[in-house]
Amino acid sequence: MGLVATFDIHCAALPLVSVAEAVPESTVLLELQFNHGRQPLFVATVTGDCRSTFETALTEAYDVADWTLVGRADRTRRYKLVPALGLEAQLGEHIDELADLEALATAAAIIERIEIQRDGWRQTGWFAHRDAFDQFATFWRSNASFSLRRLTHDGEAVAPGEGLTDQQREALRTAFEAGYFEIPRQASLESISTDLGISASALSERLRRAQTQLIQETAAPTWPPLPE
Repeated sequence: MGLVATFDIHCAALPLVSVAEAVPESTVLLELQFNHGRQPLFVATVTGDCRSTFETALTEAYDVADWTLVGRADRTRRYKLVPALGLEAQLGEHIDELADLEALATAAAIIERIEIQRDGWRQTGWFAHRDAFDQFATFWRSNASFSLRRLTHDGEAVAPGEGLTDQQREALRTAFEAGYFEIPRQASLESISTDLGISASALSERLRRAQTQLIQETAAPTWPPLPE
């Protein structure tokens, strides 16, 4: 029986980490296009309001040679990026054996989602067996910092909200009980953040990430893929 895993790789040298750091309240997803020779192109899907900040970060990023805004829908934008660095230049100083990293591409696994974090990547993938998952986990534990968030057998139903952190769950519940999601709103970010003892911007980020996680677990799997 196969496995489905979500895990964090804490490595600031991974592509686009510096870009995601500039827009902490946005969600940045990454796809790799391997049909362009040894150095794949990147496709970034960004949801959030900080378009100018994100595009400035792209322009200034040391690992992005060029970028193009391909399309947008409401607060979601899709970019095609040309990387400025090859694999060895990007990660060579941080990875003991690049051949071991390249070997992950041929493992019996499919990484279906990469979310860029401020300190690395969050990946969700399917693994044909435990050995395939252990290959990823062992590599990243040896070369960076690896944190497992969820590991289930494929075919198992996962209750909505299973992937939420305790802080995200608390923020959603507090905002809901305060009437933040009602129309019209009965509470502000500022009042809820005061109750939680965090800043309004931190609460906004927490709610956005929680909502993104819930959409991923419920509605998103039923959507057809966006056309390339």
